[in-house]
Amino acid sequence: MLSADWVLPVEGEPIRDGAIAFEDGRIVAVGRSADLGAGTRYEGAAIVPGLVNAHTHLEYAVYAGFGDGLPFEEWLATHIERKQLLRADDHEAIARLGAAECLGSGVTTIGDASFTGAAAAAAHELGLRATLYLEVFGDDPEPALARFARLRDEVGPHLSERVRLGVSPHAPYTTGIDVYAAVAELGLPLMSHLAETAAEREWLEQGAGPWQRSLGDKLLGPTGSTGIRALAERGLLSPRLAAVHCVDLQPDELALLAGSGSGVVHCPRSNSYLGCGIAPLRALLDAGARVGLGTDSPNSAVDFDLFAELRAAVMHARAREHAAESLSATEALELATLGGARALGLDGEIGSLVPGKRADLAVVALADTGLHPWEDPATAVVLGGSPEHVQATLVGGEIRYEKGNGEWQRHRSAAVDARRRMLASASAAPPGSATSR
Repeated sequence: MLSADWVLPVEGEPIRDGAIAFEDGRIVAVGRSADLGAGTRYEGAAIVPGLVNAHTHLEYAVYAGFGDGLPFEEWLATHIERKQLLRADDHEAIARLGAAECLGSGVTTIGDASFTGAAAAAAHELGLRATLYLEVFGDDPEPALARFARLRDEVGPHLSERVRLGVSPHAPYTTGIDVYAAVAELGLPLMSHLAETAAEREWLEQGAGPWQRSLGDKLLGPTGSTGIRALAERGLLSPRLAAVHCVDLQPDELALLAGSGSGVVHCPRSNSYLGCGIAPLRALLDAGARVGLGTDSPNSAVDFDLFAELRAAVMHARAREHAAESLSATEALELATLGGARALGLDGEIGSLVPGKRADLAVVALADTGLHPWEDPATAVVLGGSPEHVQATLVGGEIRYEKGNGEWQRHRSAAVDARRRMLASASAAPPGSATSR
């Protein structure tokens, strides 16, 4: 049993002086502490559903700042080059740091697009709930499926009820439509980067633009259609798909995503840092799309801080629509919890604090911020929350992070050594040919 000044169920009104009871990893009661009992009490705090970071790359936890300020295509080339410098144990160490940072930020569930599969062991070891989307590339289904099978076998020992398997055809400029169709037949959750930039559309439709000059030899040839339209034509948009970014959306593409039930993962900081633009979040929500929130990787968004992503989502939506009411704090908190669960197809199990769901939750203390005493608890959490204010993160009713626990520093030390190797060797490394975000 936990209690706090407020419990924010997301599905239901905030509960002042609330409490939450759980048994065997699931919530059994949510209500006032006067009725349920206090249990472990957190003063000056709110209990919220565990945050859902619906798009991560744990393996890139120490890539922050690489290529900052470069055009998207040059940034991507820098990312590819640096990645080739790492050993297998480096990927694992970096992924463990990424998992630790997510838990320390109140995140209990991730949707991770994984190039090596290292995120599976990290999530399994640290107790993070994850859908591990193994990345595939190319225009020939046979080698793509062989790559997936090899990675699937490698991560198999780390899969469980908590860490489930998915597949990520990376993007329509690195993965052919026949590969999308082949992996869809596996029946697994799917994730793909789609409609991230106007340059992507220019390349796919015309084979022109900045990508032709700098990435043309590294990408699949133009198809004459955008990724979303091509997927729709083959019947590959579905509720099993999480479409990431969706910045450069045409009206018909927005309607296709919403009508198919596909999830959409909004990554406002990554989209802005890389100069991709601002996604039409309000239009997606109004169309009924299942929208969640993701940080992407620290290579494009600095860190895995989903509270920073929340504030970016609010600011960008209001700036794009020229209206402060275009996205409320309550709506934003839903994006980072139940919305992310919907985008990943997990809303029956997580994303809100209601009896029967998994006891995944975060305790956010705001007593030392300018937002306390409370006026509106959702506003306080969205505007004042940060990793520094997370007191505890529970996954399935078990504490997986508690403030003040010093063991987390060991994960950082090993990962920082890997970053040093990338920086020391980058100038001598040959450019890579594999692309991953």
